[in-house]
Amino acid sequence: MTAHPESSPPGIPRNEGIRTLLAIASQGDPGQRLHIADVLGGLAQGAFGMFLLLAILPAFIPLPGVAGALSGPLVMLIGMQMLIGLRSPWLPRAIARRGPRRSTLHRFVGKLQRPLTWLDSLLKPRLSLAIEPLPARIFTGLLLLVLGLLLSLPIPFTNYLFGFQLMLFALALLERDGRLMLLNWIGGVVAIAFFGISSGQLLTYLTQLGNSLLS
Repeated sequence: MTAHPESSPPGIPRNEGIRTLLAIASQGDPGQRLHIADVLGGLAQGAFGMFLLLAILPAFIPLPGVAGALSGPLVMLIGMQMLIGLRSPWLPRAIARRGPRRSTLHRFVGKLQRPLTWLDSLLKPRLSLAIEPLPARIFTGLLLLVLGLLLSLPIPFTNYLFGFQLMLFALALLERDGRLMLLNWIGGVVAIAFFGISSGQLLTYLTQLGNSLLS
C-alpha cells in the first residue's frame, strides 16, 4: 500500500508498502542475489518487518527441515533483538551479505499475490501503542523468539502455518498497523499454547536447554 507523503496524517510515517517493496525487489535479473543489508538499508522504517519477511521465505519452500534450519534461527534473532529493545536490526556480517535471489522473491509474490492484495487494501498505520512503545516491542519480540523456536522444532505440517503467521507479524511491522499486531499477539499466544505446550516438545527443549546451562 503506497501513499504519498502529503496524504499521511501528521506524525504518522508513510507506509512503505509490502507489495511495492517486494515487486521492486523481484524485478531485474532473476539470478541476482539480494543482500539483506542492502535491502534493509534502503528502508526509512519497518526494517524489522522486512528482515522478518526475508527470514520466513524458506518456510514457503516445500522441503522438510529447510524452514526450521534457516528461518527458525533468523526469526529467533529478530525476536531477541526486539526483546532487548533495539529499534532497528543488527546484522552479523555472515547474515548481512546473504539473502534470497530475485527469482525466489518473485515466486513468493506470485504464490501469495491474492492474499497480499487483499491485506494491502486493509492495512494502514493505526493503534501505534501496539507498535511503537518499548513494552509493545518487547512483547512482540518475545512472541517472535518463541515462534522462531517452534519453527525450528520438527513439528509436522507447520511450515506454512508458522510462515503465514510470521508474515502477518512482518506486515504489521512494515505497515505500522497496530490493529493487526493485536491480532498477531492473540494468534501467537494461541499457537504457542497449542503447538508448544500441548505437544510437549517446547517444554522438553527448554528443559534440556536449562539443564545444559546449569550444568
